[in-house]
Amino acid sequence: MRRLSFLTCLVATLLTAACLSPRTRGSTPTLPGPEAADGSSGTGASALGSGDLLEVRVFQEADLSGVWRVGPDGTVDYPLCGKVALGGLEPGAAADALRRCLQMGYLRSPQVSVLVKEYNSKKVFVFGEVQKPGTFPYEANMSIVQAITLAGGFSKTAAKNNTNVTRLVDGREQKLRVPVEEIAIGQTKNFMLQPGDIVFVPQSFF
Repeated sequence: MRRLSFLTCLVATLLTAACLSPRTRGSTPTLPGPEAADGSSGTGASALGSGDLLEVRVFQEADLSGVWRVGPDGTVDYPLCGKVALGGLEPGAAADALRRCLQMGYLRSPQVSVLVKEYNSKKVFVFGEVQKPGTFPYEANMSIVQAITLAGGFSKTAAKNNTNVTRLVDGREQKLRVPVEEIAIGQTKNFMLQPGDIVFVPQSFF
């Protein structure tokens, strides 16, 4: 009877420890995103900035569709509208700004969409044991695997599972270890980057 009670307690203890395990197989490591300018929660990762390359599409209006670059002052020189301030806007809000302009005596009900071809105003940094360390333009929904690929992949001495990401959150740097090798073989979900993230791959000593 005493032995049965001991075994019951042991099983309960093991189950509790499993439930409290800080990381389960297949979980995704996370860092909080930066705070929005108004203090609310939000990443602002897709907000437009100087140098970004935009593709504007206006339904059935070929002359108003094309590719424009956001200027140093945050504007684009758009047909019929002149300079339109798009800096700091999300692509959807930028489309709304262009739509409002075109509705002012030019088109009755324009259907406008804005796609970002290049985020040149935002960067990610990849250093350490990679083939081509450096600074790279951020792309929407950019993953850590994509960033390391842009850097030429790991060197032979890379400690892949000890890769870390440093992110500025509310004025403070926060760091997280990201097991990239586990991500590559499908054991862990991919890790999504934010503009300004620093990816560092340390050297393996084994």
